Amino acid sequence: MQAWIVWLIVAGALGTAELLTATLDLLLLASAALVAAGVAAVGLGIGFQLLAFAATATLMLAVVRPVARRHLTSAPSMQSGTAALVGREALVLAEVGKDSGLVRIGGEEWSARAYDPHLTIPVGTTVDVFAIEGATALVHPQEDPWPS
Repeated sequence: MQAWIVWLIVAGALGTAELLTATLDLLLLASAALVAAGVAAVGLGIGFQLLAFAATATLMLAVVRPVARRHLTSAPSMQSGTAALVGREALVLAEVGKDSGLVRIGGEEWSARAYDPHLTIPVGTTVDVFAIEGATALVHPQEDPWPS
């Protein structure tokens, strides 16, 4: 039997074992076996095949594995609830001052206060939501864009 076929069988066995265990390590070793199969298919000897397998496996386990693990175990960065409202635009429906006001954020009406207590924001102004305290949005008027 030719060497490259043996390496393909090894890669297939490692890939099958990966499907059963879901450890990621066996998949990386299966990839290294595929590289060794390529080296064998070129016609290089067993020493080069083993060197290619060892080098590829070492690189995969040292470089790819930590990056993949980090991505697999990190929590999604999706915000929900009131945290998802911070940074959004809102439209002032009733004058917003230091004590009261009403804004529309994404189709919902929220009670609001001015983030800067010395500001009074008139009806129709587009504001940014800076924070949410309970059921009240703390808002500030959007700044004018830089002149062109």
